[in-house]
Amino acid sequence: MSTSTIAHYINGAWHSPSASDATPILHAINGKVVAHVGNEALDFESILTYGRTVGNTNLRRLTFQQRGLMLKRLALHLLKHKEAFYEASWATGATRSDAWIDIEGGIGNLFSYASLRRQFGDQPFALDGDYIPLGKQGTFGAQHILTPKEGVAVHVNAYNFPVWGMLEKVAVNWLAGMPAVVKPASATSYLTSVVAQEIIQSGILPEGALQLICGPARTLLGHVDERDVVTFTGSASTGLKLRSHPNLLAHAVPFNMEADSLNSAVLGEHVVPGDPEFELFIKEVRKEMTVKSGQKCTAVRRVFVPSGQMDNVQEALTQALSKAIMGDPQEEGVRMGALVHKEQKQDVLARLDVLKSEAESVYAHSLELVGDEVVEDAFLGPQLLRNDNPLNAQHCHEVEAFGPVATLMPYNSLEEAIGLTKMGKGSLCCSLVSHNAEEARAFVAGAATMHGRILVLDRACAKESTGHGSPLPLLTHGGPGRAGGGEEMGGVRGVHHYMQRTAVQGSPTALTAIAQKYQPGGQQTEAQPHLFQQHFEDLVIGHTVTTAKHTVTEADIVNFANVSGDHFYAHVDETSLDGTIFEGRVAHGYYLLSKAAGLFVDAKKGPVLLNYGVEQARFTKPVYPGTTVGVRLTVEDKIEQEKRNAEDIRKGIVKFRVDMYDQTGESVAVATILTMVKFRDQQV
Repeated sequence: MSTSTIAHYINGAWHSPSASDATPILHAINGKVVAHVGNEALDFESILTYGRTVGNTNLRRLTFQQRGLMLKRLALHLLKHKEAFYEASWATGATRSDAWIDIEGGIGNLFSYASLRRQFGDQPFALDGDYIPLGKQGTFGAQHILTPKEGVAVHVNAYNFPVWGMLEKVAVNWLAGMPAVVKPASATSYLTSVVAQEIIQSGILPEGALQLICGPARTLLGHVDERDVVTFTGSASTGLKLRSHPNLLAHAVPFNMEADSLNSAVLGEHVVPGDPEFELFIKEVRKEMTVKSGQKCTAVRRVFVPSGQMDNVQEALTQALSKAIMGDPQEEGVRMGALVHKEQKQDVLARLDVLKSEAESVYAHSLELVGDEVVEDAFLGPQLLRNDNPLNAQHCHEVEAFGPVATLMPYNSLEEAIGLTKMGKGSLCCSLVSHNAEEARAFVAGAATMHGRILVLDRACAKESTGHGSPLPLLTHGGPGRAGGGEEMGGVRGVHHYMQRTAVQGSPTALTAIAQKYQPGGQQTEAQPHLFQQHFEDLVIGHTVTTAKHTVTEADIVNFANVSGDHFYAHVDETSLDGTIFEGRVAHGYYLLSKAAGLFVDAKKGPVLLNYGVEQARFTKPVYPGTTVGVRLTVEDKIEQEKRNAEDIRKGIVKFRVDMYDQTGESVAVATILTMVKFRDQQV
């Protein structure tokens, strides 16, 4: 790796800082200079302006489907170059398995959010919730919409995950339609830069979608405004300073904080040595203390076990930790690398001394390192402390040594264990290892208020469990209190963070035009030809087929009962209806849907390839023999699908609203059907 000064990517070009006052970054394993990071002040106002005017404009014009496919292409591209990322990651002190979490875990976020596009429409904006009727006559209602904010997502990231920390955030804001300015921690910014260079060189992103600042950015937040979003990952103390920045407060800038916290692992009351859960607990705690050398915001810092199991857990955990082989990750057999640099080691040792003032050290891993070029500067083995009086302790619930350090503590009841986890004043995650369902229910109900995520681990889920310390793209990552009070990722929830929610009121027809989705009560234009004879690109939201009518008979009900096997009393036994809401034998709801299809389907071969499913079916009024029903089939929404391969045909999913009504004009059944429809001039 070059030891030159790391370049910024700003205003659409690479900018190399002056090397005269650059700060060296040292290799965590061998202590050699890896790169330099510049200290010059940048024109942050121009950087943000470029992001807003160029990047934001380019992303906002893309639909959710286009943005999602962009993420997929980028993920596939980065996977092809992952070995270069692994090579650069060595300098951070990470093992291959540590780097896998960072590199391929980060790329996995791109894949996850690419897939999430299917939960959105084919527009640049999104709808939030359903149409809300506001008038008795059906002529006035509302729809919440979400539009991409017109600014920049500014990400201030921590040093421990230089790839994942960037990709897990930008995947979300790009899908939402916002560009990003990424400010990685200087200590590992060289790895972030390697990945960013590959992203830029791919040409997959539109211009301005990504800018990178490698070095100090002390005045950056002084230039953000109400159009922007700021996220921060790091220490709680630094996050507090950023959150209270006068400019953020003045402009009410959304600020999401994910801070390090004192996370817990709790062994269930009923678990004893020999149980699968006992072994799972020891394995999980050992892993959390050694993976990334304990440099994870989600790592276990507090280990709570039943008071009668303290000695057993201490012995088993000590034996597990003693097997850790430390040194150069490129050497065979090494399973634990170094802290990011010697300054971080010094910080961990200082905090370890504070913890030792009220706890006993029961295990300290010897510093026997594997590798010819290894220097001890940044290495620290697992450190296990024991505190037998956690209710009266302070430091173990307030001081975090951000490295391979954990404190073992007893509890005397499940309620006490819940209370002890809460003494951390807000945590990202917590694990309960127990095979007792009632214990798990009580623990989650009691502990959830102070945790962003809870893992209940037992023998039933162990093989597939992603583990205590693994945030997942579709789950919220954050926590209350000390953990920052924020939520990252979280699937659709995370995307909404970068969008403005607006309540739009008007007539159903106006809202249909605005939302590009048919709203109940909106204008319906009779389709010519039949909707099933129109190709995907010709179908228009609001166009409708009004069917012929059918009078339901008692024979219809009896025949459907015999065909379906549904002999529920309300359909077949009029003598059992006393005390019910029904006035007589009632038609099956599924008969009504089936009959609706018989009325609205055009049987001739056409562009419709298949029925894809049914959503939100409702049976709103009883239908008795003698009732005459008809159907209005309306184009509600449409989303183009990607082609799976070169031979695949171009097609999309069309949602049709099915409204079956009776002779009074009232709806008796409403549903949305999904069909796959091909584009014009495509062959099956």
